[in-house]
Amino acid sequence: MAPRRRCPTCGSRQWYKEPLSGLIACSEGHVLQNYRSETNQVDHNVGHVMNKRKLKSTLKKKDQRSGANPQLYHGARGRYHYFMCQQHLLRVQVESITKLWNLPPEFEVICRDIWSLHLSLIKDPPPAEPHLYLQEQEESDKNKRQGNPAHNTNSVTLGTIAEQASESPVVNGEDQEDAGEQKSASEDDLEMEDLLRQNSEISSSSDEDDPDDPARTPKRANLDGRSKTKTIRIAEGPASTLAVMMVALWQLRIAVMYKDFARIIESYELPYFDPVRWLPSGMVVHLTKHSIQALSPHHVPGTLSMHRLTARLARRMNSVYGVFTPECNAAPLLWRLTKDMGGTPTLYVLAKRIAYIMKLPLTLHSLLAPGLRRVKLRDPEHHKYDNVPPEAALMAALIIVLKMTYGLDGKPRYPDRAGDPALALPRVDEWQGRLKELHEFDAATKGVLFSSENVLAVADLNESLLDDYLEFCECALLGTESSSHDIIATNHFPVSNGSASRSQTLEAKPSWRAMPAGVLADNAEAKSLRPAEDFTIWNSRDVFGTLAEDYGTLLGRAAQCIRIGENSLGGVVELYERRFVRWWEEEKRREKGESGSGEV
Repeated sequence: MAPRRRCPTCGSRQWYKEPLSGLIACSEGHVLQNYRSETNQVDHNVGHVMNKRKLKSTLKKKDQRSGANPQLYHGARGRYHYFMCQQHLLRVQVESITKLWNLPPEFEVICRDIWSLHLSLIKDPPPAEPHLYLQEQEESDKNKRQGNPAHNTNSVTLGTIAEQASESPVVNGEDQEDAGEQKSASEDDLEMEDLLRQNSEISSSSDEDDPDDPARTPKRANLDGRSKTKTIRIAEGPASTLAVMMVALWQLRIAVMYKDFARIIESYELPYFDPVRWLPSGMVVHLTKHSIQALSPHHVPGTLSMHRLTARLARRMNSVYGVFTPECNAAPLLWRLTKDMGGTPTLYVLAKRIAYIMKLPLTLHSLLAPGLRRVKLRDPEHHKYDNVPPEAALMAALIIVLKMTYGLDGKPRYPDRAGDPALALPRVDEWQGRLKELHEFDAATKGVLFSSENVLAVADLNESLLDDYLEFCECALLGTESSSHDIIATNHFPVSNGSASRSQTLEAKPSWRAMPAGVLADNAEAKSLRPAEDFTIWNSRDVFGTLAEDYGTLLGRAAQCIRIGENSLGGVVELYERRFVRWWEEEKRREKGESGSGEV
């Protein structure tokens, strides 16, 4: 390639052509001499040349085709189909749990009514899918015939439905709630919190510079650390069916704990995980991947999370529709917890007395229970931690009785009076041995061995447990015969079910021997502490590690029995202990005042 010429004036080799004049100049602007461009010169007359202008393209416009699957439902129609799938799963769960627990046929009827109320009480109720979809199709066809493509008829989204639902006071029924209930249940009222959040986020361009604008103020801190959007998503998730069944069991006065649901879910006796295989193929074909993900939970919901959903549903049913949920059937529930803690009927009676003294509400929500008697204006209407699960409240009462009897702080207690109730309870060493045996027996059961919370090493299992584990994996992966009849693996590789009957047999609990009762203190033990003397209250968080070993063992066993964290249960016990100590001091002052007035 020949080298470029240099500019005779500045020596530059960078040239460019001016578009208007056609001259060539260097980068400094020096015009190249002896060069002329004649491309713009026209010799003939161009005034009489006719140019034909195209008014319309002869090519047909291609139709804009979408690659989306027309069988998948989106928007409002997809939301309606999502709740239809949840309703079908609820029917399957009700049928399974009725067979497992031998429930009456009225349970299914109550679940159906509560499910209808639940759908009307959620923040964004499901739309009327057939009617709404037909309206959209009619408007779309009408606009196509009129030739008005600018008007988009598919603008009905979840946001507009949410606005219509929020504007209608009949759907949510929030106008029927009392102002006092809203103040007491401010943490649980998700609708009010979401409304405050929306008001704090709304801002306009004209008010951006206003420092007093409430929309520019920082958002209110979430005291319980939960995201409002996440809470609303959980309220509409798969755990809502468990809340519906729990409220139905409370309506029938059946003593059931949240741990019972977790046990049958982890053993795959209740259809909860991988729910797509329980749905008909005609419903699965319309589900998007996001809907399938929303219907498929990854783990069993926690006890506190499940109780929060159940309590909210019971409160809204009572405040909006006047459907009252009765109190918990506490007698069999307390006796069950007493046996799990290695207790006796005497411990049951003492715990029942402690629960009555502390005025523990046995309702799903504290607003469903009658308020406390207010002597002074500053007296509260409800106590803190009154919204805990009933099994946690009753377990806290049992722990308080055991601490008053045995101390559990490293210092022995001996009764010195013949009428002391501690004499009817077993000795502390016998009771601790029984508690250890109960813990070892529960840890060896299949429900605990194969649970998601247990770290299991297959190499440590013997032959019988290994067979049970393989049967458990078969049930978890393939399901029952009714749900896996169309699976290719089971058709080509059938598995014999001869050993399935062995795994379905109930595990017989061993018969425990009677424990000897306590004895009176002798001369050597006369100077020791008595029951309920020197009562120690430990901090629930135990930052410095001062928690006694005996009390820590008791707290761990109690938390395992009701499937609640030790820190949460320790906080409930601490609050109840301080409440009991206040009652004790008030009783002493009252007795002292009565004795003083009698002497006068």
